[in-house]
Amino acid sequence: MRALAYTDYEALRSGAEVIEADASGDKVLLLPDGNFIKLFRRKRLISSAVLFPYAKRFAENASQLRRRGIPAPHVLHTWRVPEIKRDLVHYEPLPGKTLRQLIGQPEHFNDLTLLERFGEFVALLHSKGIYFRSVHLGNVVITPDNQIGLIDIADLRTFRHTLPKNMCLRNFQHMRRYKRDVAWLLQQDGRVFFESYVKHSGHEWNGANLAEGLRSAAQG
Repeated sequence: MRALAYTDYEALRSGAEVIEADASGDKVLLLPDGNFIKLFRRKRLISSAVLFPYAKRFAENASQLRRRGIPAPHVLHTWRVPEIKRDLVHYEPLPGKTLRQLIGQPEHFNDLTLLERFGEFVALLHSKGIYFRSVHLGNVVITPDNQIGLIDIADLRTFRHTLPKNMCLRNFQHMRRYKRDVAWLLQQDGRVFFESYVKHSGHEWNGANLAEGLRSAAQG
């Protein structure tokens, strides 16, 4: 990953809108041309991010997803900016709307076909060996050509084979963090989502047990 001089970084981000920031500084910038910069800081001196920076992970994950037929952002560059101790990824966004944006509209919240498609999509990820810890409805995009893709993909791992059952179950547990997401997933007691997942999964499952597990976790 090449170094980028601070003056060049300043020129690149000129006119950008800050989309996300925290006490440590900017995290996501929207550039005037519609592309994005995502910045990563190393939180510990001894970290896997030293050998495999998050910006590089983002770029590699985008390539892995595309090779496996999953739409993802298109990475333009990755850089390190030593003066501000940040790594950054410069990318074209995946066009479309997130599932969270869509279900904010009543007609989509009650769209059971969309819920079935998401169940099938999660099963597809698992069958393709994709473990995305941050799989929530804000990171899943319906593209203009009606495909389902992923964004914010630094926190993702890929494996050569179908995920084992324990990893699939752990992935479902990550979905419980957002109450509105869970309310959408558990429509009709979760049967629609989980029956679609079970139908397309590479494992044998009991859909009712999966739904009950997510419901109990969400209420706990």
